[in-house]
Amino acid sequence: MADDRPDAKPDHRLPLAIEEVILDGPRRWTRTQLADAAGLSPDETRRLWRALGFPEVGDDDVRFTDHDIAAAQAFAGLMTAGLVGPDVSEAVARATAQSASQLAEWQVGLLRRLFEASTDLTDAGRPPPDASLELARKVLPVLENLQAYVWRRHLAAAIARMVVHPPSAADATEVLTVGFADMVGFTRTTRRRSVAELSEMIERFSAVTTDVIADGGGRLVKTVGDEVLFVVDEIAAGAAIALGLRDQVRAEAALPQLRIGLATGPVLPHYGDVYGEVVNIAARLTSTAHPDTVLVDRGMAEALDGDPRFTLRRIKPVAVRGYRRLDPWVLDHGETHPA
Repeated sequence: MADDRPDAKPDHRLPLAIEEVILDGPRRWTRTQLADAAGLSPDETRRLWRALGFPEVGDDDVRFTDHDIAAAQAFAGLMTAGLVGPDVSEAVARATAQSASQLAEWQVGLLRRLFEASTDLTDAGRPPPDASLELARKVLPVLENLQAYVWRRHLAAAIARMVVHPPSAADATEVLTVGFADMVGFTRTTRRRSVAELSEMIERFSAVTTDVIADGGGRLVKTVGDEVLFVVDEIAAGAAIALGLRDQVRAEAALPQLRIGLATGPVLPHYGDVYGEVVNIAARLTSTAHPDTVLVDRGMAEALDGDPRFTLRRIKPVAVRGYRRLDPWVLDHGETHPA
């Protein structure tokens, strides 16, 4: 490849040098060589590479490192041992890649700020190459260790939940309460704010939702733009989280109001995401809710009826996409909530 040549332009050599630091080695192998070393067919390696979210590469392009060989051999070992099939291995790759891609984008922003704060910029507004490489060598091992620690903690928590609330043996579903929280007028709000203000608003929204959901015993499934999706095992805990989110955001002058929808019932967890009719109903209730309002479905309303911590007010049925009739209830704090 042209960029690998010793006489490549400095602007091209620096990304390659940083890549070698991150990948702990230079590019050495083509995809054909990788497939041969791992005992996979060229089509299997192509499909795995795409599942990881990377663009197509030519069979003879020197793109892969020793670690790519080791990873491909690990995938091949799982399939050879009969632990996973090719389709499952691709699903695992896709699920892992989606989370890793988001994490990598955030870490790039962190590294950029560290580069700019730690070095004197060149006339082109960039950190000197040597300083960038040295900082990358220092910071990356720390990020890697923290990442592994957080992963192990989440894995331990997930296994503990599985033991306490095992999925249905018949269909692998779990009975969960699902909630969506959506910022009202987000598109309009972004037009009135600078990039710095928008970044601060998103960071604050992320911090508030993460704290409230975690404190309530829930799990943040994903953030999609101006919306968060969370799940929790207990219905009352889901209701408390929803009201906590509304109240906390209500007190944040920099954040738009929320509309929140909740539903409960069997849910299919699949590679970190959740699927099923309950998820759809929660999403439809969210789109129906007025600003600063929490709506719940019939199942939640019946389960919470008589709980002094909550009040429920039935409103008229609504017709939404996919459902000719949904029966929403407005959820709020009950008489036992402190003023």
